Amino acid sequence: MASTSDIRKGLCIRYNHDIYKIIEFLHVKPGKGPAFVRTKLKSVTSGKVIDNTFSAGHKIDDVRVETRSYQFLYPEGDTFHFMNTDDYNQITLEKDSLDTPELLKEGEVVSIIFNTEDQMPLSVEMPASVVLEVTHTEPGVKGNTATNATKPATVETGARINVPLFINEGDKIKIDTATSSYQERSKE
Repeated sequence: MASTSDIRKGLCIRYNHDIYKIIEFLHVKPGKGPAFVRTKLKSVTSGKVIDNTFSAGHKIDDVRVETRSYQFLYPEGDTFHFMNTDDYNQITLEKDSLDTPELLKEGEVVSIIFNTEDQMPLSVEMPASVVLEVTHTEPGVKGNTATNATKPATVETGARINVPLFINEGDKIKIDTATSSYQERSKE
């Protein structure tokens, strides 16, 4: 048993007969009344995101988890195939258990969180950022750069990202996986 002071991003808890992963939280101490923790929870079984508020000191049932490195092999419909980098065992996961499946490139190494009680995979942790090649974008118009202008670009995985006007086809860009947004041009 844990309490609200133990809440952190990525913590898996048992709530309403399901297992949820905390994706956002905010400790709030109003001037009047008791403190509370506002959270955004994502179901690891259905992928549904809910908002919930826990009062300060509320007991939460945390789930013991284990993290293992897996390499993404290939997608097949709504399932994604992964291989354990230690013992080469393969597993398949549903698209719903991934936060940003559109940014997953074949060969990418991710961390998969497993429930230690029944060894069921709960969720996939993407790296903080990924480097992908731009496969299609319109050419930027010179002189349009006074404002922070962006244009849509398609990357090698098929995802559409807004990028600055100076990015061209064939450029490699670094993408933040948490927000699916452009970070910088990659030098790789």
